[in-house]
Amino acid sequence: MSKNNFISRNIPNFFTLMNLLSGSIAIVLSFEGRGNLILASYFIYIAGVFDFFDGFSARALKATSAMGKELDSLADMVSFGLAPSMILYQLLKSSLQIKQFSFSLPASDIFILFSAFLIAVFSALRLAKFNIDESQKETFMGLATPASAMLIASIPLIADFNPTHLYLFPQFTKNTFFFLSVILFSVYIVKPVVLLPLIAIISTLLVVRMPMFSLKFKNYKFEDNVIKYVFLFFSVVSFAVLEILSVPIIFILYISFSVFNNVFSKKEEEEVPTVLKEK
Repeated sequence: MSKNNFISRNIPNFFTLMNLLSGSIAIVLSFEGRGNLILASYFIYIAGVFDFFDGFSARALKATSAMGKELDSLADMVSFGLAPSMILYQLLKSSLQIKQFSFSLPASDIFILFSAFLIAVFSALRLAKFNIDESQKETFMGLATPASAMLIASIPLIADFNPTHLYLFPQFTKNTFFFLSVILFSVYIVKPVVLLPLIAIISTLLVVRMPMFSLKFKNYKFEDNVIKYVFLFFSVVSFAVLEILSVPIIFILYISFSVFNNVFSKKEEEEVPTVLKEK
């Protein structure tokens, strides 16, 4: 085996390991208290970048392998399963004003704190199913773990966001309604009343048997990737206008577009047999 072949074959694995390292750092930072959750969130996003280049380089270099697939799932479990769970745990702990965990705490508080790790549990289920399901190539069955992690990682950033810091569209900051809405949103997004339903929704979406479109491109023709291009357009515009505040909106857009795509695909499938019968 040539040296060049060995290097190209392991480039995707290098990105996977960088994904794992970034997720591990995010976990360490989350242990250091709420003050470091901002950095922890950034490292989850960095892990997401490495995860993208992992898949991209594997397809570009035709270096996919069974080992690479398993390694990718292990890294994703850390970066997009455990790391976001730790962020949620610290947010809930801070919101409940608990300085140190103990089993002597009220049962309700223990339940609320440990609910954060439902994300890790359901992420493990989702990744295990993905590994044995050969049909999940062009679409995902259930929410992909990076998507759930990106949403959760945005929470500390939104909570810390200053509504006067919109760089591209500063005119929004002069709107009193927008300013107060952001302040209220940033206050309540870290409360159990918001986090607990969010955990339940994400956990369900991770394992639900609903096809969700992938952002992998076999080719770049518009007619073959309409929903992907439209989604990316709205996502870029949303992020340009609202910056980190756009992440929940982009998440809702992704779920909505997936539902629309499923309905549209089913209608096309129903129309094909009808046309064949008429012929």
